[in-house]
Amino acid sequence: MDRMKDAFGQAILAYFKRRDSYLIIERDDGYFDVNDPKSYFSECSDWPDHHKKAMKLAKGRVIDVGCGPGRHSLYLQKKGFDVTGIDISPIVAKVCELRGLRKVKVMSTAELGRFKPSSFDTVVMMGNNFGLFGSVARARSLLGMFGRVTTSSGLLIAESTDPYKTRNPFHLRYHRLNRRKGRMAGQVRIGMRYQKYAGDWFDCLLVSKKEMQKILVGTGWRVKEFIESGGPQYVAVIKKT
Repeated sequence: MDRMKDAFGQAILAYFKRRDSYLIIERDDGYFDVNDPKSYFSECSDWPDHHKKAMKLAKGRVIDVGCGPGRHSLYLQKKGFDVTGIDISPIVAKVCELRGLRKVKVMSTAELGRFKPSSFDTVVMMGNNFGLFGSVARARSLLGMFGRVTTSSGLLIAESTDPYKTRNPFHLRYHRLNRRKGRMAGQVRIGMRYQKYAGDWFDCLLVSKKEMQKILVGTGWRVKEFIESGGPQYVAVIKKT
C-alpha cells in the first residue's frame, strides 16, 4: 500500500507515538465525521458491553480480520488464544507487532484463501468490520472462503450497524440516493484522511439484522444469536449450517 494513501495507518501510528492524531471519514456525498483513534487502543474494561460479551464466545484458533492496532487480538492473546491478526495496512500491522501481537499478516479480506483449510475456529470482525465485505455479492463470495479456512464448528463473530436506526436527515437522504443507484441503503462509499494522507475510496456495507440473515442464506453460515448494544450497533454470532 502507498504510504501516502494509508491515512488510517498514519493516524494510528501518530497516536501510538503520542502525537496529535485524528481520522477524517468522508462519505461520497460530502458528509464527513472526525474520529479519535483512541478507541482503537481501548482496553477491555473500556469496551461497550456487547464487545465484552462477544469476545467471551471466541474459541480455539482465532483470526481477527481488519485487526487495526490489535485491541481485540491482544485481549484474546492474553487469554491464551492462538490469534492471527490481519490488516491491509503495513503500518497498522507494524504497530500491532510493537504492541506485542505475535502473529500479524499484511493482507486483505479477499486473501484469506491463502490459509490452509480448517486453519481457524473463530473469525472475528469487530469494529463494524462486517462492513469490509463491501457489497452483497462480495459478502457471499468471501463467506464461502471463510467457510473453507474454518473448522466444521467454526464461528464468525461480526459487528455491524443498522443503518435504519437514525433520524439524521443527511443519512436518510443518502439511503434514498443509494436506492436510486441500485445499491443497498447502507452500502456506504467512504474515504479516510489524516493530514496530507488520503486513502482510496471503498465500500463499507452496513446492514440491518434482517438484511444480514438474508445475505447469509446459501453461504453455509447462519446467525446463532445477536448481541445488542442498546443502539444501532450489534454483534452477530454466526455459525456454520
